Amino acid sequence: MIGLGLIGGSLLRAAAASGRTAFGAAVSEVDADAASRAGFDVTTDVEAALHRAETDDAMVVLAAPLTAVEDLLRLVNQHASHCLLTDVTSVKAPVLDAVRRRVPYTRYVGGHPMAGTSNSGWLAGNATLFQGAAWVVAVEEDTDLEAWAEVAELVLDVGAHVIPLPAESHDEAVARISHLPHLFAAILATIGAEGGPLAMSLAAGSYRDGTRVAASNPQLVRAMTEGNRDALLPIVDEALGRLGAARGSLASTGGLAATINAGYEGAQALAASLDVERAGVRISLSAPDARQGLIALGERGGRITGLSDGIATGEVQ
Repeated sequence: MIGLGLIGGSLLRAAAASGRTAFGAAVSEVDADAASRAGFDVTTDVEAALHRAETDDAMVVLAAPLTAVEDLLRLVNQHASHCLLTDVTSVKAPVLDAVRRRVPYTRYVGGHPMAGTSNSGWLAGNATLFQGAAWVVAVEEDTDLEAWAEVAELVLDVGAHVIPLPAESHDEAVARISHLPHLFAAILATIGAEGGPLAMSLAAGSYRDGTRVAASNPQLVRAMTEGNRDALLPIVDEALGRLGAARGSLASTGGLAATINAGYEGAQALAASLDVERAGVRISLSAPDARQGLIALGERGGRITGLSDGIATGEVQ
């Protein structure tokens, strides 16, 4: 595990709790010291950890911000180029591009757990963070499915379910349900704070819910939103169009029914997705069309919940 913040630290804990041999490294002496005091095998020497991974033929997980990925990949290329490589970065296409440039012969499978809080650092993590969470395990046309299965097994071991998706589909989806909400939260928090002490004294549940993620580490938020620029820009345009339509309606007729009703239906769609009946599916990873089958499953909102003897079992709406 390279990086011991909220996600990396939680994954180190969860992997160890599942019975796996897990060790890690962090540039942050604070995080490394806290992890060591908790009894985990960690170091601040990233190069030594990567060399150990190469010697042990271990899976390397990059749990660092997008801005640090290029430098880490240079180290991976020097010290652990034969290891299976995955990551937990919240944007996938830029990481895939960087891997293909920096470590083209490494077996790489991108990953992104849809879990987290507005807190950061080792002390914010816990071994149960991923229980029941969706975790994208990327599938591209050239993905090694044996490597994919190894990463998927780790994800299942720590309690998450697997969403197989290509990087492009992942980035467009998270622009809608993660990155745009972070931008909106930042704007809402700014506008609210500009109302001064009176506004803050009246702030209640709707304001707290709408601004919760604005308390996230600004550097991490910048890394993921700026890193997903290509996918995020058209989603921001879509949001601005809807805000413009709402403003126009409010100014001309005084009514906001279209905007508010559409939002209510959107919220109901999320609630319905949690209750929907799902059909079981089985995908043989040795089948010629396995990659296409996995991608089709993920893009329909399906998930992999088990993996055994080369057969991925899951559910789809």
